[in-house]
Amino acid sequence: MLEAFGLDTRTEAVYRGMLESTSDGIPGLAARVGSTESQVRETLDRLVELGLLTPSREAAGGLRAVSLEAGLAHLLRRQEEEIARRHHALAAGKAAAARALAEYATLRPETEQDGNERLVGLDAIQSRLEILTRDLREECLSIIPGGAQSEASLEASRPLDEQALSRQVRMRAVYQDSVRNDPATIAYAQWTTERGGEVRTSPVLPARLLVFDRRTALVPIDPDNSRLGALCTTSPGMVATLIALFEQTWDAAVPLGTAREHAPEGGISPGEQELLRLLASGLTDEAAGKRLGVSMRTVRRQMATLMERLQATSRFEAGLNAARRGWL
Repeated sequence: MLEAFGLDTRTEAVYRGMLESTSDGIPGLAARVGSTESQVRETLDRLVELGLLTPSREAAGGLRAVSLEAGLAHLLRRQEEEIARRHHALAAGKAAAARALAEYATLRPETEQDGNERLVGLDAIQSRLEILTRDLREECLSIIPGGAQSEASLEASRPLDEQALSRQVRMRAVYQDSVRNDPATIAYAQWTTERGGEVRTSPVLPARLLVFDRRTALVPIDPDNSRLGALCTTSPGMVATLIALFEQTWDAAVPLGTAREHAPEGGISPGEQELLRLLASGLTDEAAGKRLGVSMRTVRRQMATLMERLQATSRFEAGLNAARRGWL
């Protein structure tokens, strides 16, 4: 029953036995659960590590079982903390992947080797996109960071997307949450969904990414300057890695038609939490805004609101108070 929390059959049996009675000691407990005393001792140590057993206040050197309600709540908190750690590790991995791809591209400027080609300049990228979209048959995956998209970018994409959607190509795109406040970008996203495309948004995204029919991928050489060009790769290993990155990003994003979760009473929204994490990691207001796809003015306005809610007179104090509340 408790396998979902990482407890095997023996561990659950020993915990259940401790909940029932501790009066017959380890020999009696071993007999009840059908294990050796040595196995029971190891399992008791495991339960202490999990926080399901705690020192008894009545029997010196003894243990007592934490109530099932408190125990399950503790295990759930452990799982939530582990998910948060994995989220941070994933974000770091995404950033490292983007940097590695950019560095790889600069090592072979304007050359094609082992299925990788550097496309220099926006015209070269647009020409390749036209070819890839023309040959697209099954699926197009895209990550589009940077918040609101320029009119020029949207207009350049429209005929290519329209061609693909008219052929019933499955198109999935992830934008940043901040596009929900930009009429032009949100109108384009809705135009896409009306024609069968799927659109989601997320507070923070990795570098821009396009994958065509799971065989060809485009990533920027420099995520901060798209004019420098892109790396076009058909290398199976690199494409598979980028597809995995997309799927992880897609799973964590929210469908366009779904309202982003707002801060609960006395709590914090996902976007606000990302902002706190970025600033706590040492990013400037400008850099954090770029990651979130919002202006520096918006970052400062959001931080002012958060400081007021945290009753802090400085950002340092706000960070401390946020950590105490479990927001960081």
